[in-house]
Amino acid sequence: MTVDAHEPDRAARQVADGLAQLVRHAIPSAQDIAFTGLTRSAGGLSRENWSFDASWHDAEGGHTHRLMLMRDAKGTLLKTERSREFDVLRALQGSPVAAPAVFWMDPDGQFLGAPSLIMERVSGRCDYMVLNGAQPLNERLELAHAFLQLLTDIQTIDWQTRGLGPSLGVPEGSPAQIVLDEWETEYRRVQLEPHPELDYVLAWMRRAAPQAQAIVLVHGDFKPGNALIEGTRITAKLDWETAHLGDPLEDLGWITNPVRRREHQIPGHWERAQIVEAYTRLTGRAVGDAALTWWNVFSCWKLAVIQLTAVNEFVSGRYNRVFQTPSWLFRPMLQMMERAT
Repeated sequence: MTVDAHEPDRAARQVADGLAQLVRHAIPSAQDIAFTGLTRSAGGLSRENWSFDASWHDAEGGHTHRLMLMRDAKGTLLKTERSREFDVLRALQGSPVAAPAVFWMDPDGQFLGAPSLIMERVSGRCDYMVLNGAQPLNERLELAHAFLQLLTDIQTIDWQTRGLGPSLGVPEGSPAQIVLDEWETEYRRVQLEPHPELDYVLAWMRRAAPQAQAIVLVHGDFKPGNALIEGTRITAKLDWETAHLGDPLEDLGWITNPVRRREHQIPGHWERAQIVEAYTRLTGRAVGDAALTWWNVFSCWKLAVIQLTAVNEFVSGRYNRVFQTPSWLFRPMLQMMERAT
């Protein structure tokens, strides 16, 4: 094995050694394994991102690929399983959804020291605020429509035919109640002090949970920051670790959530009403305002729990970034609840 790392250090050498072991485990006949340009890049709050080019020879001949390693960080905002994300990305290959191809995974960190996923490195740039960036309005609107088309493409995936039922779990009962159960479990796990406002909102959501019109593939964290773009084209949708089967309004509730409007909306041109109208036109699915508002509230409540996870990780010494208690989310949740009653 050879390695040519930018600014080679101990961490890069350990990653290269682990990658080589993983390749040999996945492809026993692999020889002349080489990694070039192994570089840790800026990533999300929960994982390390390493980019590199890999080449090897095996029984089928020579191979060269542009790859990306996504490895769980020591401290994380989300407790997720690499095997679920791997299964989703593998199921999406050959579909209308732009997503990177997956190569291998290290689900328990046997080779790379932490749960990891190795996937195709796709060209494009990441820009959380691209819809309100410097591009001309017509280009930003075109991109906004492209994001909504991608959201609906995800929802039209035939998850049964593509075998996602066994790996993701088919909801038995109300998808809204099921995600509440999952996120309440996480809330209780990370809670360090009483939060009566969050408990009050949770009780309201329990009472008002809507019924789903269908069961679809849900991304779970749909935003421009979890995508790569070139001009007005989305080259890849990333970060599928929270993907699951659920209510089609869940992702729609995330992008129409008022506290995230700077990411998802363009003032005066692409706001809640326009997004809902376009979504209905694309899917033929009616969107009840009460149901969508419920998912808006849930999005804020979920975001609050994620922030409390960060607080817990910091207090425990596993995370080096300070987060505050998510009290700033209480008012918008209560205001939406009041309008819904």
